Order: sequence, then structure tokens, then C-alpha cells
Amino acid sequence: MADIVPFPHAPRPADPEPLWRHLLGNQLRRRRHDREETLTETADRAGVSPQYLSEVERGLKEPSSEMIAAIAGALDTSLIELTSAVADELRTAAAPASAAVSAARGAFSLAA
Repeated sequence: MADIVPFPHAPRPADPEPLWRHLLGNQLRRRRHDREETLTETADRAGVSPQYLSEVERGLKEPSSEMIAAIAGALDTSLIELTSAVADELRTAAAPASAAVSAARGAFSLAA
């Protein structure tokens, strides 16, 4: 009978990757604060309620692309600029996790 060889598991990162909605909310809040605006001022221009904008900024809502575009417009930014900034943050946050996975794959290759 063949020997059973344990399959090495990739180590799990200590911190899970952040969610898109959290990074989006942080980016929106940062841009609003840079403009020294209140929730109400930005929400009025975007056509949403201040409560909704607050929930988006806190990462509690998963806004539609139309809502993201409206809020981006109210902050005088484009959807591409906003999503690129969020993607850059996600890339930075995910770098340590992908390095750990790469290291685990390398260890698995050596063991095989």
C-alpha cells in the first residue's frame, strides 16, 4: 500500500484582505475631508441622503456603480480615478498576503 503524504497548506495571513467597500469608503471619506465638506454638503450634490453616504464611507453599504459615480462626481473626481485609487490600496494591502502564498508555493515545489 502507498504511503500517505500530507499536503502542505499555505499559511493563512494574520489579517484577511480588506473588503472593496471598506477601501472605497475610506477613499471617499478622505476625499471629502480633503475638500473640508460635511456629509450633508457632499450627499446633497450626489443626490443621496447623508445617512446613506455615511454608511458607504463606513463600508456598511455596497453601493451600485451608479451611486459610486454620483458620489465621485460630487467630489469632483472621476470614477476611474476613484476606482484606481481603491485598487492601488487593495494591491498594497494584498502584497503581504500574496508574498506569503508565493512563499508557501515555493516550499511546496521544493518538497515535491
